Amino acid sequence: MNETGTAALHSDSRLPRTVLPHRYELHLEPDLGASTFRGHAAVSVEVTQPTHEVVLNAAELVIEEVHLVAPDGGRLEVAHALDEARERLVLTTPTTLDPGRWTLHVEFRGELNDKLKGFYRSVFTDQQGVEHVIATTQMEPADARRAFPCWDEPDMKATFAVTLVVPEDMPAYSNGPEIASTPLGDGRKAVAFAETIAMSTYLVAFVVGPLEATEPVDVDGVELRVIHVPGKGHLTPYALEVGAFCLRWFTEYYGIAYPETKCDLIAIPDFAAGAMENLGAITFRETALLVDPDGVTRLELERVADVVAHELAHMWFGDLVTMRWWNGLWLNEAFATFMELAAVDAFRPAWQRWVSFTNERAAAFAVDSLAGTRPIEFPVASPEDAEGMFDVLTYQKGGSVLRMLEQYLGTDRFRAGIRLYLTKHAHGNAETTDLWDAIEEATGEPVRAIMDSWIFQGGYPLVGVERDGPHLTLTQQRFRFLPDPTDPADQAEWSVPVMIEADGVASRVLLAGPQTTVDVGDAQVVVVNAGGHGFYRTRYAPALLASLASNAQRVLTPVERAILLDDTWSAVLADDVPAADFLELARGFADETDRTVWATLASPLGAIERIVETGTRSRFHVFVRELVGPALQRLTWEPAPDEDELTRQLRGTLIATLGITGDDSGVQRHARVAHDAYLADPAGVDPNVAAAALGVVASVGTEADYEIFLDRYRTSPSPQESLRYLHALGGFPQIDLGERTLAMCLTSDVRSQNAPFLVMALLANREVGPTAWSFVKEHWEEMCERYPDNAIPRMLGGVVALSTEESAADVAAFLNSHPVPQATKTIEQHLERLRVNVAFRMREGRRLASVLT
Repeated sequence: MNETGTAALHSDSRLPRTVLPHRYELHLEPDLGASTFRGHAAVSVEVTQPTHEVVLNAAELVIEEVHLVAPDGGRLEVAHALDEARERLVLTTPTTLDPGRWTLHVEFRGELNDKLKGFYRSVFTDQQGVEHVIATTQMEPADARRAFPCWDEPDMKATFAVTLVVPEDMPAYSNGPEIASTPLGDGRKAVAFAETIAMSTYLVAFVVGPLEATEPVDVDGVELRVIHVPGKGHLTPYALEVGAFCLRWFTEYYGIAYPETKCDLIAIPDFAAGAMENLGAITFRETALLVDPDGVTRLELERVADVVAHELAHMWFGDLVTMRWWNGLWLNEAFATFMELAAVDAFRPAWQRWVSFTNERAAAFAVDSLAGTRPIEFPVASPEDAEGMFDVLTYQKGGSVLRMLEQYLGTDRFRAGIRLYLTKHAHGNAETTDLWDAIEEATGEPVRAIMDSWIFQGGYPLVGVERDGPHLTLTQQRFRFLPDPTDPADQAEWSVPVMIEADGVASRVLLAGPQTTVDVGDAQVVVVNAGGHGFYRTRYAPALLASLASNAQRVLTPVERAILLDDTWSAVLADDVPAADFLELARGFADETDRTVWATLASPLGAIERIVETGTRSRFHVFVRELVGPALQRLTWEPAPDEDELTRQLRGTLIATLGITGDDSGVQRHARVAHDAYLADPAGVDPNVAAAALGVVASVGTEADYEIFLDRYRTSPSPQESLRYLHALGGFPQIDLGERTLAMCLTSDVRSQNAPFLVMALLANREVGPTAWSFVKEHWEEMCERYPDNAIPRMLGGVVALSTEESAADVAAFLNSHPVPQATKTIEQHLERLRVNVAFRMREGRRLASVLT
């Protein structure tokens, strides 16, 4: 066990190992009308050593009766007490429990809560305007204890036999397939489900409500279905297609059969996360599962494929083999991110999924460039500490370093290590180092030594590149936006797997110290981080950089071109390169045709547009129009009949950049025409154009536009379109309309899962942002009570745009006096990123005034 795991095992938050669960029989009776439930748990346990005490987890439950049944069948009454603060149920026995197999019986009851965790209620309104209630679950990381008393730790695996008592006309779903439905004679039925494999409590699921199921698709013996609210069956075929492909693809990749007999993909109207990998009963937000492929943007369609693939990847990596403790959560999610991308790349090769991942990875680079970053894996004393792991460092950085390792080792050798790891630890638990050891055994490479430098320390290196004749010298130093030479962390080093291409010839080198030298002969073109899969930035010597920049279209791949832009932009934020130099580099990309490269360029352009002084802004708009306009003119607004999907997506990127960042009045007029045409006939406008036009119209919209958007949000039958219009409400510049939208975020008009993201958009709105911040401060307690806990730090991500000195000081003072305990590190990162943006505004705002003439 590594150091992190050892610390966690001895943490005071861990349950004692004197009594361990083996099998749960759960009998639950939800009352949807009263928003309550009753239950009985019969848990077969192994007493490992003599004890007078049984300790397990329970929270927000009323315990009505508890007793034990001895190995000889005798009944033993026990005293029980709930420790609410520690979320524990402590049972005290009058006599010593001898080692052996006992059965614990607990009668309990609870409430179906509105916090989207544990056993909770979700509501939807049908096509006739009638409201319906669903009872559903979200157990990760430690909320199974809110649904039933249990040993709520990931290494305490057990099997689960679930029975749900529901109205006779009400469907019910759980992890295993339904094996019996018995009428009870009182208008209810008892629905029994097959016993699961041994799994962790955070993977248990039950869903009860007036839902419908598609006909099952047979995927090589596995029954695949989509469960949905009535009236949305027409939105299920795409998820079934993706799901069937991924089940087969993962089975082949892992070399291990899917570990259940059925797989339900369940769309839940109210859901705090994107999806949850409950074995055999995966739950999703509706927007991440239900979709009409002809009516959404390519990015929205890709998101459905991504999320379905991500969750199915977990069926093996996470469910079959599970982290021993929450410090290993990163590996579950990072590996699922890696596999999601690999599977979707195989599902739709034309999407070039590893190329577009460049834009997502940039978000991880931004956080990891802060002093307040964290290691990918860090000590976790309690499950609450793990909440901070659900971020871009876990998903995007974690997935990136796995991709970097795979490309360095080779795809086949990397997969051999994964198969060995899963085979060794199937049905059990593992540590991060178990994975490195398996890959090391399969490849003979020093994998643990390489990966420990990436996993157990925060940040990443800046690889310097200089050339002297045939000799290429590589150096490394930590990159930070706000470097501090006195900080020992700035002296960190990594084992950097560097891929090099010299005149098209690929090679690899491990930069394991401050410096190394590579012979590249008389190569004319040398690219470091070839392929663009390394999680590090590159700083070429000026002559090398100038050569690459002037020949970027000819010698660099799209990923490499995007990285060149992103690395240069990061140097601007770190005050190593003036913003004017970045704009000069950008001019060289006027003939660019790749969507990922344009998206990489669009983000810095938007950041600059926010901070240039009022008198300079119009001149900057001219710069943007001159740079981006010709690209849109080449494409035109109308897709060609044989046009590929990425080109259609590029058109949307260009329209949005010109219409919003470039304040192009012609594009704004054309966007309004396109939006009107879309309202009249949605099928007549390409969805990528329609979505871009929507954002452009909002940016210059009127109150009449706002009313149209609001109505469309409320009435659209498409989950993606409805969400698109909701988020667009945050783009209107008028303060009074912003106030209306903010008020909506505290009503049932906006689901609590969506409201925090709308508030975030309003905080980032240049005109409305200060008003939105005042609203957040005024309604802080109500927001914290109303919104899911994990959504609060995401909502506060919008404060990084409040980049005046006065606003930044106010934000820091408020958040310092109103801590967010579930995301202390994330809030620290927001505040540091805000300081970076304030410094950028102060430094470059006036500089650019003298450049943009």
